[in-house]
Amino acid sequence: MVEIFKTNIHCPEAAEEVKQLLLQQFPHYTISFDLDDCDKILRIEAPHITDTIVQLLNSANYTCEILGE
Repeated sequence: MVEIFKTNIHCPEAAEEVKQLLLQQFPHYTISFDLDDCDKILRIEAPHITDTIVQLLNSANYTCEILGE
């Protein structure tokens, strides 16, 4: 399963910080960013994706929402 999120992450350093935060909780997920996209895309590939992703980013003071909802 691949889930696409819209974020407010603009710089590669912040993207790497968020990626490491997520990998601490979900070490088997494949996580990537497309910061060139206007929606600052976070892409996560995993067998099962939970609402915890949005909650973790929000608690780290980033906005995050699932695209397509």
